Amino acid sequence: MFELNPLANPDAFWQHILMLAVALILGYIIGYISRKSVISDMEIELSRLDSDLKYCQDQKIVLKSADERVQVNNVREVLPVMPVAEKIQQDDLKVIEGIGPKIESVLKDAGIYSFRQLSQKSAEQISVILANSDSRFQVHDPATWPRQAELAANGDWDRLKTWQDELNGGRVE
Repeated sequence: MFELNPLANPDAFWQHILMLAVALILGYIIGYISRKSVISDMEIELSRLDSDLKYCQDQKIVLKSADERVQVNNVREVLPVMPVAEKIQQDDLKVIEGIGPKIESVLKDAGIYSFRQLSQKSAEQISVILANSDSRFQVHDPATWPRQAELAANGDWDRLKTWQDELNGGRVE
């Protein structure tokens, strides 16, 4: 009778080697047959791409000779479609009495980067910006900030310094 236990057979090692060899040969044959159509499709694609390349190279030669006939007087300057936006100069808003680093970052988050922009806001608008950012900034009084920012934007540093000496944390004493 046929023995299913290969370990009982002293020639089991050679049987395993034979089964692996047969499986290897069958796998190779199946892979070769299944990839034969893929290889032929790739060869067709390669020949199509080669013909496209040759056509493009022929066209390049024709276009190069056409470029030589172009007159230089046909060239004109191209104007930009959109004007370049002005660069916003960021001023150190901490120069204003009563504005510290955290309030400066709150103002910059609100789009106020320069003394000129701050001077164009009212004290009420600045209070709303501070109140919307954090409740601890509500105690600050920005009543003098727009005027201080206007002096700084105009470069009137002496008057700004004199006025800031009279202020107490940005508030009129």
